[in-house]
This record gives sequence, C-alpha cells and structure tokens, in this order.
Amino acid sequence: MKRDSIYYQIFKRFPALIFELVDRRPQEAQNYRFESVEVKETAFRIDGVFLPPEGATPRVIFFAEVQFQTDEALYHRFFTESMMYLNRNRGLYDDWYCVVIFPSRSLEPSDTRTHRMFLNSDQVQRIYLDELGTPDTLPIGINLMQLTIASEKAMAEQAKQLIQRVQLESTTALPKNEIIDIITTIAVYKFSQLTREEVEAMLGLNIEETRIYKDLERQTKLKAAARFLSMGYSISEVASAVDLSVEEITTEVVNSQTPTQQDRTE
Repeated sequence: MKRDSIYYQIFKRFPALIFELVDRRPQEAQNYRFESVEVKETAFRIDGVFLPPEGATPRVIFFAEVQFQTDEALYHRFFTESMMYLNRNRGLYDDWYCVVIFPSRSLEPSDTRTHRMFLNSDQVQRIYLDELGTPDTLPIGINLMQLTIASEKAMAEQAKQLIQRVQLESTTALPKNEIIDIITTIAVYKFSQLTREEVEAMLGLNIEETRIYKDLERQTKLKAAARFLSMGYSISEVASAVDLSVEEITTEVVNSQTPTQQDRTE
C-alpha cells in the first residue's frame, strides 16, 4: 500500500472492503479499523493494517499491501515488517493473515521461492485484480477495486455502470452515497487533467458536494493562501480572499512553513 493514496483513502474510510477479497472473513468484519502503524524501535511503518475491534474472539489481525509497481524487495519488506509488528505486540492477537493485492501477476516479484513458507501457507493470500472476473458478475466492493485498474477508455463506462448498479441494488456493507463518493474519488484521481464539469459529464453526476471535490477545493485555497502570504499580504487579508478562517490559515499554512518562509509573512 506504499503511497497508493486511492487505496489508502478507500480502506481508511471503509475497512470492511478488504474482506470482500479475502477467503477468511472474520465474524466482526464490519468493525475492523484500518491503520498505518509504526513498529517501535525500528524505522518500519506498515501502511496497511486491519485491527480487530475490542472484545473480538478470536483476535485476528490482517496485514495488507497493494502493489501497483515493480518491487523485487516487496516480500522481504512486507513479511519482515509484519512479523516484527507481531513480535512487538505479543499477546494482543490470536491469529494473523497477510493479503497482497496486485493489479496483475506481471507485477509480482520474480523470486517466490525465498518466501515460499509464507506464500504457500493458508495465512497469506495473493490477489490479482484482473483475474477476479467481469465487473457485472462481482460484488460492488470488488468492482470498486477493479475500477482502479481500468484503462481510461474503459473506466468511464465502468464507472457509470457501477453507479447505476449502486442506485438500483441494495447495499449492506456501505451506504450508497459513500460508494458513489468512492467512485468519484477514483475518477478524479484517474482523470486529474479534467475539470470538475468534465468529470461530472463523464459520470453523469454532480460532484460539487462530494468529499473528494471539497478536499481538492480546500487544497487549492490553501495553496493560493501560501502564495498570497509570500507576496506580503496579511493573514486576515488572505483569509478573506480565499474564504478561509484566520485560524485555518495560521494552522495549515503559516505553521507549516519554514522559519524563512514565516519571516516573509510577518
């Protein structure tokens, strides 16, 4: 999951989606938490950990990695980090599973022999998104993940079909508006060169009120605020110009600047 912002957002908001893919679905799948955790006393940070809820029986932890680029060291790193985390947290979990998600087999490391003890066990599952089947025969959750690997030409049509499915079918794992928000997020990332109006026309939706659009709009305002501050405008003038509060400008722009940059704004 290293730096894959789309999957990080999806799993952070909807951890239960990972269990649409795995063979071993825990009883309390809906209550799992997705976290990025640090292995104490090491330089390791594991970006995809699904933690069981308090009181779960058994207490099963899931480690996940989404790999969209070639990395021959993937298995060395992933299994090392996972086992070190378990070692640092002995007694907290009754069982563990590792899930590795690839868009296709071509991106899997060529050396599968070194870690065959893990790869051939029932505690590790490798998933290839392009081999899961055709979108219209799969659960909506898996469709969402397949959307990330669709070509730009196919993605627009698949997104519209998925939106139609969501609107017509009953969804238990996720609220319909949240699923559509995820589809919009994927589309905005995939077609970053398009304007909001062009994305709306492609999807047949009004995305102005979606979370991703609001986030992007906010980031644009913050970038504009930083430019205005560097030009010598006061914080109150900038806040008024970009329609943000003085507190927001201070916290998210001024306080994040280097001392030299702050001197320019004072």
